[in-house]
Amino acid sequence: MQTIDITQLAALGEQATVIDVREPDEFSAVRIPWASNVPLSELVERAGEVPDDGPVYLICAAGVRSERATAYLEQQDKPVVNVLGGMSEWAGAGHTVERG
Repeated sequence: MQTIDITQLAALGEQATVIDVREPDEFSAVRIPWASNVPLSELVERAGEVPDDGPVYLICAAGVRSERATAYLEQQDKPVVNVLGGMSEWAGAGHTVERG
């Protein structure tokens, strides 16, 4: 499984394709401005929304759900990378977020 930390993801900037796998209420509360939301609970049904031309960076709150999502999508031959530390580390490090 490929991984990246939040500092590396931040260095990629807005051109990085980021999918947040948290639930919609979590995503709407705080998110990376250019991320899209495909909740882990809907991932099987919505896997087709994950681009085939990667890499695609998967993020959640702390890295557990995104790790599960990465493992599943790798089995579907999707070019995915798990973001270690998740949104808690992203926001805690002062990186750009949208709220509400």
